Amino acid sequence: MNSDLILLGHGSGGTLSHQLLDELIVPTLSGISPGAQNDSAVLDLPGPRLAYTTDSYVVDPIFFPGGNIGDLAIHGTINDLAMVGARPLAISVGLIIEEGLAINDLKTILLSMRHAADRAGVAIVTGDTKVVPRGKADQLFINTSGIGSLDPSVRISGSAACAGDKVLINGTIGDHGMAVLSRREGLELATSICSDSAPLYDLVAALLAELGSDLHVLRDPTRGGVATTLKEIARQSAIEVTLDEASLPIDPAVAGVCSLLGFDPLYVANEGKFLAIVAPEATDRALAALRSHPLGRKAAVIGEVSEANPGKVRMRTSIGGLRAIEMLSGEQLPRIC
Repeated sequence: MNSDLILLGHGSGGTLSHQLLDELIVPTLSGISPGAQNDSAVLDLPGPRLAYTTDSYVVDPIFFPGGNIGDLAIHGTINDLAMVGARPLAISVGLIIEEGLAINDLKTILLSMRHAADRAGVAIVTGDTKVVPRGKADQLFINTSGIGSLDPSVRISGSAACAGDKVLINGTIGDHGMAVLSRREGLELATSICSDSAPLYDLVAALLAELGSDLHVLRDPTRGGVATTLKEIARQSAIEVTLDEASLPIDPAVAGVCSLLGFDPLYVANEGKFLAIVAPEATDRALAALRSHPLGRKAAVIGEVSEANPGKVRMRTSIGGLRAIEMLSGEQLPRIC
């Protein structure tokens, strides 16, 4: 740790976040090895195989184009379970409410949570509510935990990428981060940008049914974006990932706002996208399965895996050069999820 105080950058999902986790939180609480750290923990207990995850949501503002903090919390929990191939079963919800929040706003958020859970076939089974004085929170924070069931044959992990594998994504990148930022900053845009927040399990289930053991890695690129997530996978699997800049699906409106404000879409958060790393012979089947679903119609192959430089991520640029991709340093967009 290079700081005596917690900084905003410790919540970015980038280099400082990993330092905090690797040097303090994980060693102190559990000692789980880096290779075993995925979006959900797989519990190999007697009886059914289960996955378990937890997350907290502090997005600002709490309402944004395409969603709000409530359905974002449900979708995010479902998606973390889906990233290990687990079918979501039940969710807990903890609410930390700041005094002064409008009751109608809270009701809207709760209804959106219920609708999101019902749509995904997941039960909200337990929870807790606390109210804190004005100025001690920012309207509403939500904590969730989720549990899901996992087929005994499924083995999906960030440590399972192999040389020759292909890297796919199910659609355009950076939509969520730019939707939240545009609302936060009151930007007047000629074209609206909406969050991609969505539950991904049905799409993952279709991909898993088609590919089976040829599906090696799943990860949703939330905080830190595609770049940071691929860097995590490269380190976990001790492989190199090479991206193809020309293949990256980016909505023109998102690309325009990123260019205007100086953001790189590769580092902007997503909430309805996932990276899939698959065996090379399964690439065409994977693309077909993704594109047959509404949440995967803009799916693309964006890179490949090799063993040349373990832990490295590079991008083949549109002019033919190679650019090194590093983890997000500091906090690019605070309070984005």
